[in-house]
Amino acid sequence: MNKTIEVLPDQPALVARALELILSKLEIAIEQRGRFTIALSGGSTPKPLYEAIATQKLPWDKIHIFWGDERYVPPDHPDSNELMTRRAWLDRVDIPAANIHPVPTLEANPELAAAKYEQHLKEFFNSSGVEFPALDVVLLGMGDDAHTASLFPHTEALKVRDRLVTVGNKDGNHRISFTYPFINSARSVIFLVAGANKRPALAQVFAPVADDFTYPSRLIRPQGELWWLLDAAAGLELKR
Repeated sequence: MNKTIEVLPDQPALVARALELILSKLEIAIEQRGRFTIALSGGSTPKPLYEAIATQKLPWDKIHIFWGDERYVPPDHPDSNELMTRRAWLDRVDIPAANIHPVPTLEANPELAAAKYEQHLKEFFNSSGVEFPALDVVLLGMGDDAHTASLFPHTEALKVRDRLVTVGNKDGNHRISFTYPFINSARSVIFLVAGANKRPALAQVFAPVADDFTYPSRLIRPQGELWWLLDAAAGLELKR
């Protein structure tokens, strides 16, 4: 694992650096493999990044969009990560509908939705073996409890190691989430973390010794590159 931590002056600088990184990975992926695959995160931090990507002139037919996690709500629900992304980015560019791979949240239950999304991922990547497929980029955020995707502290989702997708749980509300081993199969994982409220969690995530199941972001140790992009408020302690 190649780990890099960068502390940027503010959120606009954070967004600009994330955009630069993603465009670089996109160019390499298309040159080497003919397509670019990215899994997106929800929340307020990546929204301006998605808006910035929408302004770029890119080979949209070679870009495939997935989500690393999703709330188990209809795609037109205000809490839907898919809805936020479509409004900020996907509805504003000429990307083929077939290149957008949303989480199927209209199934009879979240377990079925997780199984269906996993099957779709396996078919897309033509993966039937024991090795997990590798996305080019997985974009992640981190909560002030150190959760990432929908992998929350001391939940059953953290124990799932043999699947690509599982069911997460936040205060009794179901989520669909990539498992941490699938995230770790990515070529690049990029965390975007902003705000002073994240400092205590970051201290534990970066500590030499701490409990992975209490601070789930510690479980993200990809086979490829790991990027932590922090704004100055989140990374203040790291700059000292």
